[in-house]
Amino acid sequence: MPMSTDAPWDSGPSRAAFFDLDKTLIPGSSLFLLARGLHASDNIKFRLIDIMRFGWGQAAFRLRGESDKDLGRSQRSGLNLVSGRRQDELRTWCVDIAREWIVPRVYEGMVEVIEEHKSKGDATFLVTAAPTELAETLADELGMSGAIGTAAEVDDEGVYTGNLPGPVLHGEDKAAAVAKRADELGLSLAESSAYTDSVNDLPMLELVGHPHAVNPARQLKRLADERGWPIKEMRTSRKGLVISIGTGAAALAGATALAMRQRHRR
Repeated sequence: MPMSTDAPWDSGPSRAAFFDLDKTLIPGSSLFLLARGLHASDNIKFRLIDIMRFGWGQAAFRLRGESDKDLGRSQRSGLNLVSGRRQDELRTWCVDIAREWIVPRVYEGMVEVIEEHKSKGDATFLVTAAPTELAETLADELGMSGAIGTAAEVDDEGVYTGNLPGPVLHGEDKAAAVAKRADELGLSLAESSAYTDSVNDLPMLELVGHPHAVNPARQLKRLADERGWPIKEMRTSRKGLVISIGTGAAALAGATALAMRQRHRR
């Protein structure tokens, strides 16, 4: 059972392993899969065109890689998508989508890494710029101790306002969130580990005593080689990844075209 972060950890783990999500535990973007899942579920509470706009932003992330511009665009489209919706509804949808669309795509090798840390008594946390609701659902499905994600503002009625009360967990802000969680739970960062694919997470990697590069892009791979950090390569062939991206993008393209035709007929 995942450990509750609300309970005292007086006799709990003294160290942890922190895992990035996109391109580290899964190929590509979890939010892209969330958009595909929302579309596939025929959820009439979301406008198809809004889902497609959101999905296209995530498709760009998969093809081009992570950038501040892409993160800003994803943030705006994601907030627009949930604005006015109830948080409990999104949590319910996240469970179904996580089980059908995301968990089956988690690299088997990374599941083994998580289980190895758990067998040693380490706490395990998912740390991602993805929404807290999705992050917590995935952590629960993977039997992890907890998750740290980006929190969207919710009003007193449990409805999303379309605003962010804090930063998107990226770069320095992600490292700060990890440091805060470690301090709250009395975890030794010097004895802890971190896993990520992106040099944007360098602050998090430098925060712990045992950094790991997973499926690293060129810049992080070069840095890991220079510093002697372990490198884990989980990706399958490039061809297989491109086919996967192309299939998802084609599905979004077809749905977008259909949505636009329906819109013009009104």
